[in-house]
Amino acid sequence: MAEIDQRAGAGAQCVAVRSGGEVPGANGHPAYTLTQRDTAPVPVLITVPHAGRLYPAEFVATMRSGEAASLRLEDRFIDLVAVRVAQETGAALLVAHAPRAMIDLNRAPDDIDWEMVQGGTPDRRVRFAAGRRARSGLGLVPRRLAGLGELWRRPLAEADLLARLEGIHQPYHAAAAESLDAVRDRWGSALMIDLHSMPPLGTKRGSEPAPDFVIGDRFGTACDSALSAAALDFFASAGCRVAHNRPYAGGYGLERHAAPARGIHALQVEVCRSAYLDAALREPGEGLAEVSRTLAGFVRRMAAEISAGRELAQAAE
Repeated sequence: MAEIDQRAGAGAQCVAVRSGGEVPGANGHPAYTLTQRDTAPVPVLITVPHAGRLYPAEFVATMRSGEAASLRLEDRFIDLVAVRVAQETGAALLVAHAPRAMIDLNRAPDDIDWEMVQGGTPDRRVRFAAGRRARSGLGLVPRRLAGLGELWRRPLAEADLLARLEGIHQPYHAAAAESLDAVRDRWGSALMIDLHSMPPLGTKRGSEPAPDFVIGDRFGTACDSALSAAALDFFASAGCRVAHNRPYAGGYGLERHAAPARGIHALQVEVCRSAYLDAALREPGEGLAEVSRTLAGFVRRMAAEISAGRELAQAAE
């Protein structure tokens, strides 16, 4: 699908909305939407890879436990939080529309369990051995979930897999890379915030309550240590329960796009679903507005840290 550009406003307030890629079987619906201001007020790109809710009928017919699997796999409605944060701060925003059940944008394109692919050529099976996540059932195309078992009624055709890679995975990550380069070129540095949600990690009561946020930096490789420290300090100072890299350190999104040596930093932020969804973890809840305000403050803090780091670097030159 050709990219579609829409613009509104004028001058420094001009907002560009770009759609690209194509979700197979969805009548030409784009795979992503990228919203950014021509004059970015903060050096931040928020990416949302797992909140897609576009389920073509033919795709749903291949699922054994469609609704249950979808609820488990989606970062349910975290895109609603991301939209509020982007509007409040001016951060660029990249949202995927394809569901994680169709293709996981936080997995490498070769992290596939080829035993689930019909017609997969022998050379692919030899060259692309399934990684740890694929073997566990949560590779590029999820295969199974605990308590649900196998997710699909029939094997995945290799042609369908390639269509998902070419229509969704490749254009989404190309858009992320292009946007990060543009932000870095303008500001000198850029930060990608890869926004996810997580199921509750335990009780919120007692002496060691489960965290509401987990910050992942791939154990220090995805961003400058000062940014990670500032992120943890922000949430702690805001009275939020926060953890670092445990149990989520960041996935393919950070691995692919983070390049601190080139001024491109990345953090994965996991938000507990009970903090912004209803009690059933199905629909937006009363906490959505508060979580959005908290994350808007987080974006502003990170933007200030990046700007301060750039000024210090320039002063030292």
